[in-house]
Amino acid sequence: MSIHQVHHRTVTVRGLDVYYREAGPEDAPVLLLLHGFPSSSHMFRELIPLLADSYRVIAPDHIGFGRSATPAATEFTYRFDELAAITGEFTEQLGLKEFALYVQDYGAPIGLRLALAHPDRVTAIVTQNGNAYEEGLGEQAWAPVLAMIAERTPQTEEPVRELISPDGIKWQYVHGVPDPSLVSPDAYEHDTARMARPGQTEIQLDLISDYGSNIALYPAFHEYFRTSQVPLLAVWGAHDAIFVPAGALAFQRDLPRAEVHLLPAGHFALETHADQIAALMRDFLGRNLPTATTA
Repeated sequence: MSIHQVHHRTVTVRGLDVYYREAGPEDAPVLLLLHGFPSSSHMFRELIPLLADSYRVIAPDHIGFGRSATPAATEFTYRFDELAAITGEFTEQLGLKEFALYVQDYGAPIGLRLALAHPDRVTAIVTQNGNAYEEGLGEQAWAPVLAMIAERTPQTEEPVRELISPDGIKWQYVHGVPDPSLVSPDAYEHDTARMARPGQTEIQLDLISDYGSNIALYPAFHEYFRTSQVPLLAVWGAHDAIFVPAGALAFQRDLPRAEVHLLPAGHFALETHADQIAALMRDFLGRNLPTATTA
């Protein structure tokens, strides 16, 4: 069986189904891919086969996203610490003793919470528009979100609801992309269909309103960087209005050896630059994870 084949699997964590994609040799270094809003492991569909010859690549869907369980907001507490805890238990169920992280958008605060809890398990970090610094928050994009975080009311919720609308989702994919025809409509239409399911608006508003807990952890993330000096590669869509390039460059303040590459892409850089990102990752991980298998 080809190691490039992607397996689609499900495990149960705390009584909830966690769907994940997996490819690559079982004895290879592990890459844990953590997706962002409003996507799922679907965003890694092109990247996984490009890395699966040398790495065991695992990409779960967070609870409330993709094909994982989506309990109602009245039945599950949609907070980032909860999603991170479930992700941590997911890695333990799979017997992952150490792994490199690929984080994007929501994947960053979830993955960095894993690193805070078990710094010895994280071998390296690849961040693709996965923010950890206040200067990375695009002012215009974040103004309505920060207003809702400060005071959640029907009035402050209204502009944030636009992020979950079909137009808002499409904007996240095509904004800042020099040639939007390179972005497959399948990507944002997939997310739009998932976000249109009953109860999703409440789920996503709960998570967005909790984003302030991530910003509050930024100093702890920075201390982790300084203490661990974890190898870090930032591959950033330079035209992203949500997490702007200043957020990529800021990693070098706490990690002087961090490698930063600004690509002519938007928030979902994998949609247009999967080959380039895979090449940068193979170089970076090949130098920092020398036990990588070559098949």
